[in-house]
Amino acid sequence: MGEAAGRRPESGSVDRPLLGLAVGVVLAVVVWGVLAPDSVSNVGGSGLSWVITTFGWLFVVAANVFLVLTFVLAFSRFGTIRLGAETERPEFTTLAWVAMMFSAGMGIGLVFFAVAEPIQHYASPPPASGAEPETGAAASVAMQFTLFHWTLHPWAIYAVVALALAYSTFRKGRENRISAVFRPVLGSQADGTVGRVIDLLSVFATVFGSATSLGLGALQVTAGLDRVAGIPSSRAVELVVIAALTLAFVVSAFSGLHRGIKWLSTTNVVLAVLLMVFVFVVGPTVYILDVLPASIGDYLSNLIFMSTRTGAFSESSWLGSWTIFYWAWWISWAPFVGTFIARISRGRTVRQFLIGVLLVPSGASVVWFAVLGGSALRVQATGAADLVAETAAGTENALFGLLEALPLGVVASVLAMVLVTLYFVTSADSASLVLASLTSRGALRPRQVIVIIWGVLIGGTAAVLLLAGGLSALQQATIMVALPFVVVMLGLAVSLVKELLEDPAVRARPPQQHGLAEALDRARSTREEGRHARSARAQDRRAHGDKEEEE
Repeated sequence: MGEAAGRRPESGSVDRPLLGLAVGVVLAVVVWGVLAPDSVSNVGGSGLSWVITTFGWLFVVAANVFLVLTFVLAFSRFGTIRLGAETERPEFTTLAWVAMMFSAGMGIGLVFFAVAEPIQHYASPPPASGAEPETGAAASVAMQFTLFHWTLHPWAIYAVVALALAYSTFRKGRENRISAVFRPVLGSQADGTVGRVIDLLSVFATVFGSATSLGLGALQVTAGLDRVAGIPSSRAVELVVIAALTLAFVVSAFSGLHRGIKWLSTTNVVLAVLLMVFVFVVGPTVYILDVLPASIGDYLSNLIFMSTRTGAFSESSWLGSWTIFYWAWWISWAPFVGTFIARISRGRTVRQFLIGVLLVPSGASVVWFAVLGGSALRVQATGAADLVAETAAGTENALFGLLEALPLGVVASVLAMVLVTLYFVTSADSASLVLASLTSRGALRPRQVIVIIWGVLIGGTAAVLLLAGGLSALQQATIMVALPFVVVMLGLAVSLVKELLEDPAVRARPPQQHGLAEALDRARSTREEGRHARSARAQDRRAHGDKEEEE
């Protein structure tokens, strides 16, 4: 089964050149941000404009390629390949696996944008939609674009990286690092300078993508403290929040994957469900039940239109602020989330893996946004609260504005703050573990001191980006860092497909075991044979009838 099926690379020595260069560059950015935040902001603004104008199309095309690829692989003969030895079974239960995957994948973002994004689209619909602001049509557009940004496409991006890593690590027995996936196309260069460049780009994408999420978390916790405890929001409070939560992460890091991250992830899911059920019960329940199927229908019926929009025929600035920002954010998170999901997915088949990664979190996100986003739209439309004004004052205020409009709003706001706090710790914990692995030659259990160093650096980067311009600076950094990594991801997809085509288990398996694609082919062949037989019988009957007439 290739190099070493089922071999388990658990530990590895620190890659000192890679670690030194990566830490040095990140430290330089942190120092630059502390000493000259305006300079960081100016460079970020110029770079962002250039990337969106020149390469916006690349993000759009790449996201679609990854989505199509995941469906093709899931429902093809490759679906039965196991991510490990043939006799190996999943390391974690399905519930724990989904909880950790979901918490690492987009936890803070889901809480931050649950109300803010639908309300912003409601107040200012996408230019190409033609909807009038704050109307029923605007509400429909708001939900369909929110689902578009948070369901199938992002999880397809994660799934491609995670599958490639899980296959390379557990099926082929290689190190758990991005560059190792490229051996089928790069050969020995994957272990040399070219491989180090790939891993370095992965590290930078992970650092800045994670810092963006942690910055969003700090903004929301600070807003919650202002609303619940009366502590005024300020940059100083945001920095204190980041420092305190980074310290909490350090404590969590000593617990490891099977205790700290697993326990926190499960707790996150429980708290998120509690918050969602609370809003569903005390909020506009019937309206939410109407929103759920309607928004799914709008999303699916307009999926091709939304997926292929570029700045050619509409405002590129809107795409840069929303769709391209999201695709870049998910791509910048892909090495982190992909490596983490791969790490917890040993023993699953390709089909189990892709269906789980793609559909389960997407389905949960649909319900989440239908409940919180749908409630927000209803509250705004009925005048129970002015969430448009709340969001305009600061995106981080939107969720608390909704909760305060409901019964027991203070209790719900405290629950939301706890949820964001735990997501912050879980995300920092997971990202730091991945960064330590990437800079330790793919070790599955890297040294704790390296994990902690990366956690502190992520917290410092988030603090610097907030100082340099808040949410806009976070978005700028994410998109610019994601640009080179999208090229890496496309190459990674090519390498994965090449290796799957050569997998001995697939080539040796009888045709009847090749999965859904072959079953569909057989069904199609059977139908065609049946059609030919019916046609032949009809011709015989006509010929027989003609003969009788002649007689």
